[in-house]
Amino acid sequence: MYIKEHKILNKRVKGFTLIELLVVVAILALLAGIVGPQVMKRLGDSKTKAAKIQIEELSSALEMYKIDTNRYPTTEQTLQALVQQPAGVDGWNGPYLRKNFVPQDPWKKNYNYRYPGRNSEYEIYSLGADGAEGGEKENQDVLSWN
Repeated sequence: MYIKEHKILNKRVKGFTLIELLVVVAILALLAGIVGPQVMKRLGDSKTKAAKIQIEELSSALEMYKIDTNRYPTTEQTLQALVQQPAGVDGWNGPYLRKNFVPQDPWKKNYNYRYPGRNSEYEIYSLGADGAEGGEKENQDVLSWN
């Protein structure tokens, strides 16, 4: 009889009670509530920084394009002129981007391009996460002329 009781007690000691599991789940939920917003803020900041870096790379490619062709692509030719020779453009020596495609911004939208620009010789910009002009934090516009 002692051996049977001892085996039953050992089985009870090995497991967790429902209350212990609920306490662990509550602690994890509290941690997620505190840490989660901070992680999401960093994620938004990193997408904005990635867009700035991509715009700088596109600007460098545009400068190389201008050296070869003596002008920037027109607004109608878009940034696609960096990977595919536009009709009637002499001196094109591309593609000017490492990969043979124009990247999208971190929010999976095409970069906007305008030549001649209103604020600088040419303009490359992303409208941020919301896709609308203006905004703050992750929704802010990322501009080549700032």
